[in-house]
Amino acid sequence: MGGLSCVGFGTLPGSPDDLLLVVSSNGRGLFDCATGTRIARDPDPDAGWPDTHELVHEGIGPLSGVSVPVAGLWGGGLHTTTPDGWALDVVAPDWPVESVMLSAANGSPYRGEPGLSWWHVHREDACELRAVAFSPSGKTLVIASSCTLTLIVR
Repeated sequence: MGGLSCVGFGTLPGSPDDLLLVVSSNGRGLFDCATGTRIARDPDPDAGWPDTHELVHEGIGPLSGVSVPVAGLWGGGLHTTTPDGWALDVVAPDWPVESVMLSAANGSPYRGEPGLSWWHVHREDACELRAVAFSPSGKTLVIASSCTLTLIVR
């Protein structure tokens, strides 16, 4: 997915499902996080560039008319923890390479053996990270770079 600029989560009223709005130089796409299926597309390339400094984009498809908070190229802040205590961190000990770290609710981050209470889940050395976040429900983790999109769902 080239030219990705930002991502944000939305949900339909009354639905427990996470939806992901992806904004790129090729327009906007809306994805069902549980299946990875694209459920709506707006090919307008101008939709990828916000008209204001607010870090929201108007949703498309079933989220049409909904303001979706986003994070990416222009900043923003999505969830880096889940309601049940999982946490994300981005570290760069070998900068400019960045790594995404996940720590469990019951552990001290990055102490002890990897794979018990913390995990190295992604290494980005080819593209620029745009956003690393959990959905508000905590069911979906997105790792978005300028050229890739990874969803991890539980």
